[in-house]
Amino acid sequence: MSLKNKTVVITGGGSGLGADAASAAHAAGARIVLNGRSESKVAEIASKLDPSGETVDYVAGDIGEAAVSARLVRTAVERFGGVDVLYNNAGVFGIKPFSEVTRSDLLEYFNLMAGYFTTTQLAVAEMRKRGNGAIVNVGSIWAMQGIGATPATVPSMAKGGIHSLTRALAIELAADNIRVNAIAPAVVETPLLESLGSPEQIAGFNGFHPLGRNGQPRDITSAFLFLADDKQSGWVTGVILPVDGGVMAGSSA
Repeated sequence: MSLKNKTVVITGGGSGLGADAASAAHAAGARIVLNGRSESKVAEIASKLDPSGETVDYVAGDIGEAAVSARLVRTAVERFGGVDVLYNNAGVFGIKPFSEVTRSDLLEYFNLMAGYFTTTQLAVAEMRKRGNGAIVNVGSIWAMQGIGATPATVPSMAKGGIHSLTRALAIELAADNIRVNAIAPAVVETPLLESLGSPEQIAGFNGFHPLGRNGQPRDITSAFLFLADDKQSGWVTGVILPVDGGVMAGSSA
């Protein structure tokens, strides 16, 4: 796998999809720089991956703050010489009827989008020095279709922006040999879903997917590893890849 000795920067790396991707990329031989808002969580993940700290580092903080994004990319450069792969995975997800959405809700998502944008700008500057790179964004099937049972106008709007950014950057950065793709998950069982209800309620979403089960972090990590690896997907850019148990294919009911 071509991730060996590559430097992979992962936002939202303190749990769920980010932590799982970090483990898999590290196992493939990559050096990892994690980001998450909780220092205790990212520090714990980093320590589990490499207690010596020789191949893993982390930067705690909200990537919506430009200084945090700058520190994250600078750490990758200072510790490991640059950035080869950026996994824009940090996320929030809230289900709320449109009429109940507050300005605070909007600003939370706008802040996250700003974090994706700024972190990507800084990472791209380093990738250009290397002559190549791969960016993988986490989008959502909620940005591809409305789902009546889960009203999510703000997440849909924000992730729709990430999908558009993915396509626009894929074209703009193609001449730099920097590939940009996105993964659009359906319901994946991570701590992010706790706001949707109890474990029993989350299990109720199994039937929403034509394949009959909710996603697990490993399902999304498999897609990330593919899109991050030049040997596997070196001719793939600008793709929004649904990893959704068949949801976007249609209804099996």
